[in-house]
Amino acid sequence: MFGAQRDPYRRRFIEAWQKAQSGEPLDPLEQRIAEVVAKHPEYHAMLADADRVLDKDWLPEAGETNPFLHMALHLALLEQIGADHPPGIRALYDSGLRIHSGDAHAVEHQLLDCLAESMWRMQREGREDDPRNYLACIRRALGLPPPDD
Repeated sequence: MFGAQRDPYRRRFIEAWQKAQSGEPLDPLEQRIAEVVAKHPEYHAMLADADRVLDKDWLPEAGETNPFLHMALHLALLEQIGADHPPGIRALYDSGLRIHSGDAHAVEHQLLDCLAESMWRMQREGREDDPRNYLACIRRALGLPPPDD
C-alpha cells in the first residue's frame, strides 16, 4: 500500500477508522480497513491515540504483535480470496467457512500464519515463494487432506 514508509501506511488505518466512527463516507479501501478494524476491538483504543502508535515498534522478541501488520495481513488475505490468487485459495477459504460454521474471522486467523510464513520465506530467499507451499500450509491449518493430484 505504501511500501517501506510506515507512517502513511499507519495513518491510513487510523484515518479510515476515525472516518468510520464519525459516519463520514469511506472509499472502498477505507471501507475494507474499517471492516477489519471493527473485528478487532482490542485495537480500537490504540487507533484513537495516533501520536502514541505512529512511531511505536512492536517487537516479536518481546512477545508483541504489530497490530498494523496483523490488520494488513487480513487485508492482503481478503484480496487474495477475492481474486482467487493463488488459484484455489477461495475454495480453501470456503472449505474453512464450512468447517468453522461460517465464522470468517476465525478462518482468516487460521490462514494469517500461512501468509506471514510465505512472506517471510520470500524475504529470506529473495524470490517469490511457490504458491503450492502457501496453499499446502493453508490446507494443514484447516485440517484438510492434500489434494488428489
